Amino acid sequence: MADRTPRSMDLRENQERIKAWAPPSILPDPTPQEGYTFRYVRIGYAGQSDKINASAQFRQGYEPVRAKDHPELQVRPDKGEYENNVVIGDLILCKAPTEIINQRQAHYQRLTDSQIEGVDNSLFSQNDPRAPLHRPERASSVMRNR
Repeated sequence: MADRTPRSMDLRENQERIKAWAPPSILPDPTPQEGYTFRYVRIGYAGQSDKINASAQFRQGYEPVRAKDHPELQVRPDKGEYENNVVIGDLILCKAPTEIINQRQAHYQRLTDSQIEGVDNSLFSQNDPRAPLHRPERASSVMRNR
């Protein structure tokens, strides 16, 4: 005899798997905002305040994120200097304009490149024709479908 169940019972929603539980992230990610990059900044270490690190990050363009601007993070307010901000342990959530972050990364990339060039110049200045040194390839590539 043929199965007489209605096609309405054959819907995809009825066959979906139950989502597995996963522990929440210790440092939740905020909802992305166009033009901003988020980062957690250390404001303390082992119960001691670290105002030097926090001040350095604030001078680089990071600003603390207010808890009311990101209710999806579900962070309980902490009493103290940063009570209206998103603080988890000794870390505070900050944001900075992406343009500034990109400029900072470019600056440090230039420094890295000049240091590598200096090391290479020092190494290759001692090059001997009997055992020549070859300049290494510094480009990376990704191989797919091997």
